[in-house]
Amino acid sequence: MLRSGFRFMRLNRLAALACGLAAGLLVVSAAAWAMRVSPMVSELTTTGAGSAARIEVGNIGSAALPFETLITRMEVDADGNIIETPADEDFLVFPPQGVVPVGGRQVVRVQWVGEPTIDSSHAYYLWVKQLPVATDPVAPEGGGALSVQVLYTMKALIVVAPPGAQPKVEVVSAAPAMVTPPTPEIDPSLSGDAAPPPPQAEPGVEVVVANTGKRYALMSGATWIVEGTDKAGQAFRREYGSDDIAQTVGVGYLAPLGGRRTFKLPTGVELDPARPVSVRFAR
Repeated sequence: MLRSGFRFMRLNRLAALACGLAAGLLVVSAAAWAMRVSPMVSELTTTGAGSAARIEVGNIGSAALPFETLITRMEVDADGNIIETPADEDFLVFPPQGVVPVGGRQVVRVQWVGEPTIDSSHAYYLWVKQLPVATDPVAPEGGGALSVQVLYTMKALIVVAPPGAQPKVEVVSAAPAMVTPPTPEIDPSLSGDAAPPPPQAEPGVEVVVANTGKRYALMSGATWIVEGTDKAGQAFRREYGSDDIAQTVGVGYLAPLGGRRTFKLPTGVELDPARPVSVRFAR
């Protein structure tokens, strides 16, 4: 038996979707570089004063920070993979480029100029990309100079939603399954450049959820309650808090208008596949 109907409201954990990405190392300057982008998450409406965001780019490095921006549309498939497509035409960004002095800040205004009557919420990333600059390193005696510049790219999440849009999440199915935990990220230098062994599969439950509402939902914003019967015939019940869900499946972004995701949660015991499994959500 499946239980559903929990209506997800706006969740502050949306901030976890925003991520800062370090770009590659380029052969240019040995000066220290760093930047900050704030806020990492902005929620906009399609019209009125709420249709614009002010995003601040800060320079906490030791040299001037040239940057450029671009916009991508963000979608998540049923397996949780993020798909991005160019979408600069949906926003007016000013300034699209700039140079932030040491210790300074630059405010970037992001204005929605897309359709004023979208049917459901849309998610985007504002990319802020540090640009390389030419330098003239001093060569030491006996050879040339090798200097390294770390270029940063950070992404701020922007969600645009029509007025009054709400998510509506329902459990499509739930069944026992073997679950493989995420592979931990380990610095290769700490493991002798050897890949860590893959995690072992463990008993769990596979849950398919769908969002038929007009607003996105974040599944990590709710407490999951899983109930069933183990193979010994004993009743099973486990609550997964927001932190448990976040560690297992991430923020669990669920797109509107039929967005569907499959989540796998460890249970610690094998559940009887011949008995029903119920999943419900609580705030």
